[in-house]
Amino acid sequence: MEQEKPSSLPLRKGRGATSNSDSHRFNHLAREADGDWLDHCENLDGESLPLRTEVTTEHPKSILSFNKSPDIPFDRSINAYRGCEHGCVYCYARPTHAYHDLSPGLDFETKLFAKPNAATLLRKTLAKPTYRPEPIAIGTNTDPYQPIEKHYRITRQILELMLETRHPIGITTKSNRILDDIDLLSELARYRLTGVAISVTTLDHQLARILEPRAPTPARRLDAISRLRSHKIPVHVNIAPVIPAITDHEIEALVATAADHGAQTVSVIPVRLPHEVAPLFEQWLEAHFPDRKQKVMSIISSMRRGKKNDPDFFSRMRGKGPWAELLHHRLGIAVRKNGLDKPHFRLRTDLFKRPAVRGSQLELF
Repeated sequence: MEQEKPSSLPLRKGRGATSNSDSHRFNHLAREADGDWLDHCENLDGESLPLRTEVTTEHPKSILSFNKSPDIPFDRSINAYRGCEHGCVYCYARPTHAYHDLSPGLDFETKLFAKPNAATLLRKTLAKPTYRPEPIAIGTNTDPYQPIEKHYRITRQILELMLETRHPIGITTKSNRILDDIDLLSELARYRLTGVAISVTTLDHQLARILEPRAPTPARRLDAISRLRSHKIPVHVNIAPVIPAITDHEIEALVATAADHGAQTVSVIPVRLPHEVAPLFEQWLEAHFPDRKQKVMSIISSMRRGKKNDPDFFSRMRGKGPWAELLHHRLGIAVRKNGLDKPHFRLRTDLFKRPAVRGSQLELF
């Protein structure tokens, strides 16, 4: 896909956001760098060093979050990490960094938080006599298989607990690093306790590099789908987000390719721009697609009731208006054509075994 000539906005190699504004909903003070001073430093020291990824460990008191949202198919979720190094500019989770008085921009993809005691906390929750099992979702906010998982292995520890307790878990990721846990996933799938959703936004490698700079390439994600299916692990492909005038032309090709690699079901979600994501996304358009920026934002506005974002249940996931309806109509045709119009797989909850907690009387049995 031919791209417009980038603008003069500053870009960080390997990063998605083009800025790190500290002006957000919870901080009304903003600092502005002095251009003369930056130019002086660059003349003395050369080009600024690449941003380094920093990880802070945190120890929350609880790990399982519950929700009552009527438009999502789960009522509980786990986030092993805060922030995400993949750097997807469109990520709707970026505004969560503002709660830490950090920027939803570059801070979100460089200043990360890991929760090494996640599995221990989850064990205590599952052991409560009042706990009733339902599928847990992991990866719905930040990716559980982002690069730092290689070191912390928090997601793997959670999967080990899921297998021990026969508890269902659904996983969403855009990383082929999930294959590191294919042994656990195969066992979970054997008991119908897991399903994996792989996010694929584009088949264009060059576009993926600027859209999701530190996420695995589309080819690696497609290979992960094939390998997961070869181990009889259910796989759903989520074409999300679909960006008008940038990626929407790929819908039919994405569905066909997903089917060729063994995916069983496919869905789409139009791009969402909550809170600080909207200005970050517009800056990204200005940097990479300046000639298309107005068109993209106009179509997004037409889907979001004249605004940049629509937070209402159901419409936030589907969009409204002719463009959104056409998108879902095209998906329906492509899904039927490729034989993917099957019911979504359901996970079992009847195999659950309450875990023992160190120091409890259950350890005696």
